[in-house]
Amino acid sequence: MNDGPVAAYTIYIDESGDDGLTKVQPIDPLGASEWFVLGAIVVPSSLGLETTWVQHILTELKLHQRRALHFQPLNKQRRITVCEMIGSLPVRCFAVISNKRNMRGHSNPRAARVSYSAGRTYFYWWMTRLLLERVTDYCERRSLHEFGEPRLAQIVFARRGGLQYSHCQGYLYWIRNQSRTNSLYLNRGDLKWSVINPLDEIRVLNASTCAGLQLADVVASAFFQAANGSPDPAIALAPRMAFDSNGSIYDYGIKLMPRDYLNSATEEQRLAFDFYRKERRQVTVPWDPARVLAPPS
Repeated sequence: MNDGPVAAYTIYIDESGDDGLTKVQPIDPLGASEWFVLGAIVVPSSLGLETTWVQHILTELKLHQRRALHFQPLNKQRRITVCEMIGSLPVRCFAVISNKRNMRGHSNPRAARVSYSAGRTYFYWWMTRLLLERVTDYCERRSLHEFGEPRLAQIVFARRGGLQYSHCQGYLYWIRNQSRTNSLYLNRGDLKWSVINPLDEIRVLNASTCAGLQLADVVASAFFQAANGSPDPAIALAPRMAFDSNGSIYDYGIKLMPRDYLNSATEEQRLAFDFYRKERRQVTVPWDPARVLAPPS
């Protein structure tokens, strides 16, 4: 971290599923998961209440002996409850969701080269780019509304094996240079560089010791479950899913790939995504800290 201005927002990022592309289920029975999800939760840095929130959630779930919140071991009702509780917090949630069957065996030497990545990791950084295009847009809009100017956002990744996060910094730095020279190789979207400095504002922590990353795990895992036909937890996050300047959540707070996947999805898989295609938020909805959870007694 540098000694410059303190970041106004913290972006916590975690994943659910496997990003491997060589073999993919159900085509390959022993392959990587069919779905891969990156989830993010944006928190105003001035609050600093992530640990309090997680402690309160664990108390409400009667998981008094646990020090960390993790979505996967929870039963169905607890999964819904934790998402409902996150839905009451002064945060914004994002999920980028990829069905990888059409990516099976895919490689991109150019992307691997510029991100200094070998094998599957370039796909992780590409997913990160799609996520940050939306998250940084939201942070820029929020900071203009709250402060009258763009303010920096800090990015915190959940540590995982096989990734070197300096590669992410290099990849983002390369994209930023392309953006500044109007030469983006993939020009469908771009990050809002006014709120992110890829050389200074990236941290990597263990999810087991970082409450914000545990909340991001819930977001990623809820949408992984939705993609596999269990929509209720993801739908419970609706009050805090991010929306674009037109009030639309789908394709902004939620990004599903490939774009035409719903044309072949099962009825169960469609439930959450059809819900969010209809669900909208008014642009004037405030970021309201009034419903911050109190510390557990």
